[in-house]
This record gives sequence, C-alpha cells and structure tokens, in this order.
Amino acid sequence: MPLSSELTLASSPRAAADARRWVSTICERLERADLVECAELGVSELVANALLHASAPYKVRVRGTATHPRIEVVDGSTRPPVPPVVAEDDDFDLLLTFGRGLSMVAQCATAWGATIEGDGKIVWFEPAPEMTDAGAAEWVIDHHDRSHPEPTSEEAVDVSLIGLDIPLYASLRRQYHELRRELRLLSLSHQSDYPLAGDLTSMFANFERQFPDSFGEQVRDAEARGLPRVDVTFPMVREAGPIFVTMTEMFDVADAFCRAERLLSMARTPLERAFHNWLLSELVHQLDGAAAQPWRGSPPPDARSASRVG
Repeated sequence: MPLSSELTLASSPRAAADARRWVSTICERLERADLVECAELGVSELVANALLHASAPYKVRVRGTATHPRIEVVDGSTRPPVPPVVAEDDDFDLLLTFGRGLSMVAQCATAWGATIEGDGKIVWFEPAPEMTDAGAAEWVIDHHDRSHPEPTSEEAVDVSLIGLDIPLYASLRRQYHELRRELRLLSLSHQSDYPLAGDLTSMFANFERQFPDSFGEQVRDAEARGLPRVDVTFPMVREAGPIFVTMTEMFDVADAFCRAERLLSMARTPLERAFHNWLLSELVHQLDGAAAQPWRGSPPPDARSASRVG
C-alpha cells in the first residue's frame, strides 16, 4: 500500500509534535528505525521555522526512496530560507542565531535543501543515522529550469485535444511535477546510487520540449475562465511521435515504482492514468495522420459551459 501522500499541520504548538509522530511512524514502516531520532529532530526544527517565518498551509511529507527517504516541510511562503549561521565562538548564544533551526537540520541530515514553488516552498532533508557536531551536510540547490520548446518547423502538423478535462489535467500536471522533481532530486543527491534518475530527467526534459508555448497558453486561459473542458489545437513535428510512445511506457514504470514504494511519491490514480494515456495516444495517432478523438471520460457537471479556445 503506498504511503500517505502528506500530513496537513494546524497552525498551533501541536504541529511539531504531530509531525514528529507522523515521520516516526513512516520511518518504522519503511524499516528505517535507525533514522527516527534525526527525522524527529529535523522535522521539529523545520516545522517551527515554518510557523515562525512562513504562512499556511503547512504540510509534512516523506518522499525519496526507502533507502534514501527525504522529509519535506511545505509552507505557503515563497521567501527562500536563510542558510544557517555557523558560530566560531563557543560562547556564542545559539538561541540568538538567526537560522539556528536550519543549523540543527544540517546536523541531522546527509543532504538537505529547498525548492521555491509558485505558491510556496518546500524545505527538505534526508535524515542521518546519527547527528554530527559539524553539521556539514551540503545544501542542495533544487531548481527546475524550464525546457524551451523545440522550434516549430514547416513540416509541423496541427494536433487537437478535444474535450480536454481542465481539472483532471491540472491534477495530472501536479502529479507529473512531483515525479519530475523526485527524479531531479535523486539525480542531484544520489547520482551514483540512482544513475537512471539522471537519464529519466533528461527524457522528461525532451518530452516537455515537444509542447509549444501555445499549448500551455490555451490551458491557462481555460483555467482562468473556469472552463471544465476545452478544445486545444497546437503544432507538433511528426518526429515527436516515438517520444510519446516511450514516455507512455515510462509513466507506467514510474507508477509501478511508486506502488512498490521504490519511489515514495504517489502513483497516478486510475482516472489520471486513463486520461494521460488518451492524451498521449491522441498525439501519437494524430501525428501519424489519424483524426482527433475526444476525451469521453469524467463528463463535467454542465457540458454546455465547455467552449473552444484558439
């Protein structure tokens, strides 16, 4: 059974205790009792930091792999965390050191860092079997450089996604974003342990480059207008077809890894998988000359509100 996706924390003094209990249970379930002490201490510091310096919503979750679990604290502030201040004077009062919480996290971690998202940030660490005095775990910079679309050639053809379910697409986009980030972090922190993560990260970047800016613009416009469904049309080169075939298989492999807890992310739901397969197969078939077929699952409450964009 996959891990719980996340724990939402209340904005109260109980939040750190709730987070400690939750991550302790997850570590025990992963048969990583050796990590419990550092996991509890590190998450307490991150939650306290979030409550003091950030804004709701506050969440804690466990990602990574069973071998290298990663604890993440999510908050609603896009303000980057301040790296810890290392005091050289033994008499220096650590209670007055801004960033003391992150200094403690560094002592509990084998790796740690932060991701700034559009609506908040994620501060994370991989708990160590025991604390170190030096707190020398490296701060990993996690940033996602957007893949620029491939130039459109004269041989490009227009493909259409008819009846694109906007809320379902948004849900699938969030799941994809998390999987993409998961592979990127594994390739950054543990390239030697997970060499495939770097290769998959490159594959995902190539996959993203096949979608022109006009596709995202039409989807964002539909989201802004509150449309449940929309028809979108955009150009693609025929050579992209094999990429979508390969990625269809890769997404299924990723789901299997998640269900087996070889990756501690959440797999696609059955509806998300069906929708994703429809989308990718439409691209493959239309690039091969077939006519567009609409998405027929999960009809919106009021089909009359759907309209065409672009």
